[in-house]
Amino acid sequence: MQDAKWIRCPVCGNKTRDRIREDTVLKNYPLYCPKCKGETLIKVKNLQVTVIKEPDA
Repeated sequence: MQDAKWIRCPVCGNKTRDRIREDTVLKNYPLYCPKCKGETLIKVKNLQVTVIKEPDA
């Protein structure tokens, strides 16, 4: 079985309900945190989570 880890919320740092593996690739994924009830756009590649900043309209 491949190594998997929990995605942590970039705002509060708690675990979310999503897990990623080494071969997981996500683009423009809306990550929801059940604790702070926030939603953040992220991208994931090679277990590296990057927050996507949206320009304010």
